[in-house]
Amino acid sequence: MLEWQLPDRVLRLDGRALVMGIVNVTPDSFSDGGRFAAPEAAVAHALDLVGQGADILDVGGESSRPGAEPVAEDEELRRVLPVVRELAARTTLPLSVDTTKASVADACLAAGAHVINDITALLGDPDMARVAAARRAGVVLMHMRGTPQTMQIDPHYEDVAAEVCRFLEERLHAAAAAGIEAGRVVLDPGIGFGKTTAHNLELLARLGEIRALGRPVLLGVSRKGFSGKLLGRGIEGRLAASLAAACHAVTLGSAQVIRAHDVRETRDAVTLLAAIALSIRETMNLNNSPATEERGRP
Repeated sequence: MLEWQLPDRVLRLDGRALVMGIVNVTPDSFSDGGRFAAPEAAVAHALDLVGQGADILDVGGESSRPGAEPVAEDEELRRVLPVVRELAARTTLPLSVDTTKASVADACLAAGAHVINDITALLGDPDMARVAAARRAGVVLMHMRGTPQTMQIDPHYEDVAAEVCRFLEERLHAAAAAGIEAGRVVLDPGIGFGKTTAHNLELLARLGEIRALGRPVLLGVSRKGFSGKLLGRGIEGRLAASLAAACHAVTLGSAQVIRAHDVRETRDAVTLLAAIALSIRETMNLNNSPATEERGRP
């Protein structure tokens, strides 16, 4: 049974893939251009995503798009903390905070968040692992080559999938050494974070190697630039490509959580995939049942 342990609950991840809805409380996000920068707008958007079928809400106050500048701690707190507090009071869904700062994570966890989604895999702040362990938070460890300011400057790998796997395995061990049980960790290959289009495609083709590390995989392909480059589409024209990548990973059993802007469409897609998978299993069980074998004898 595949599970993700959070402070107050356990999420089952061996059925339909879960959908993590993106709530950007930023003025410079690549995907929504600051439409939800005000806390009131972010809360309204998050509650709309709940209605669309989100299983988790991921609240972030610092853009990690290529070239994005860092945000000061007090400014990030000003952006996200009111949103987390309000959502904790208005929904029972698990709340994730997308941050690299231990102080922001700690404040949000105290306010009702359940997950730290850290693009630096706990390397960006020396106190982050301690906060995660002390709060018994769920943790997303993501691979990124460089920083948002530098990651897309000629990224190079000898073997991208092997190197990403090695990094995530090392970070999984480091988390355990810091007191974060493996059951609290989900792994993210970091599609688009320090990778070319070819790197991203190879990672998608070889996601099973990351899943083989024994922990669930979170996949973030929503509206990513590599699909835009492949198809010649702007941000608003990337939904089909985002769903294709997500469905590929879910069908192969290589991703258990899909981080998405377009929650309703993603939820529909993973729900249908789960129904098809169930029908396949039931058909196989029927064909292999003793009664079927008996009817098949001459």
